[in-house]
Amino acid sequence: MSNSKIAGLLWPAVLCTVTVLVYTFHADLFRRFLPGWSPEAFRRVSAALSFYAFAWLVGRMATATLTRRARRKRKTPRLLRELITASLFAVATVAAIGLLLGQTAGGIIASSGLIIAILGFAIRNVLADVLAGIAIGVEAPYRIGDWVGFDATTRGRVTEIGWRTTRILTPNGTYMILPNSQISRQMLTNYSAPRKQYQGDLEIVLGHDISIAEGKLLLYEAALNSMPKAGLDPDQTPRVRAIAYAAEGVTYRIKYWVPQFSDSTDCRDAILIAIDEAVRARGLRLPWLDPRCPPAPVNAEKT
Repeated sequence: MSNSKIAGLLWPAVLCTVTVLVYTFHADLFRRFLPGWSPEAFRRVSAALSFYAFAWLVGRMATATLTRRARRKRKTPRLLRELITASLFAVATVAAIGLLLGQTAGGIIASSGLIIAILGFAIRNVLADVLAGIAIGVEAPYRIGDWVGFDATTRGRVTEIGWRTTRILTPNGTYMILPNSQISRQMLTNYSAPRKQYQGDLEIVLGHDISIAEGKLLLYEAALNSMPKAGLDPDQTPRVRAIAYAAEGVTYRIKYWVPQFSDSTDCRDAILIAIDEAVRARGLRLPWLDPRCPPAPVNAEKT
């Protein structure tokens, strides 16, 4: 454990020790140093401070544990750490108020139920975003640095997960802020989990002047030679399958590996260039230029 983390745990531990000692020996302390004061009031104050001290200490310990685990896995959302700390201090506050006022925690919550209901109705939209943010922080469907997609147009790298919103940076540099309640209602695609590498695909049509076996081999070699070697395992090789046989030619589907989502456009571009070079070097006709397969007529509406 680093010195900064030890220092971060030192002060909460010292405060816990001091408040517990004061609470335990408050009677002797008052008899010696503050004989005219009320020992009961001081006992309650010291107990309330000990609640906050323990909440502070446990929150720091939880943060240190999550940070240590994040080094071995993906980065833990800041929202989850803040949620744990806020929950601990909320429990400490309820317990401290109950102790100072001489009431139980249940009595305090019941007496403030009407106020909570009014506030909840007034900020229901904000509350929906916060609750959705809490669910995202607990379930962690994505984390900081992940490439995610919410629909056909909303894709990018997660830069921040807040209580109300999630912020992403799109591939073209656009900064987008999405409400957490909206995210929770959409289908999510995480391109970085459980690993950064994923498979892309594209379809190519070749004419009948090349056999299917030779066409598959040509496309396989073009895809294999154009795929990046860095960031991929040796067994992550492309696959080529014939998926349609028609008059204009045979349709092939090529599945290739991408090291990470940010490389998807470059990988697709490199594979298309390699296929184009291989087709031209082989002297193959493009299906729509083959006189034996004229293009289908285009139906235009009369104006």
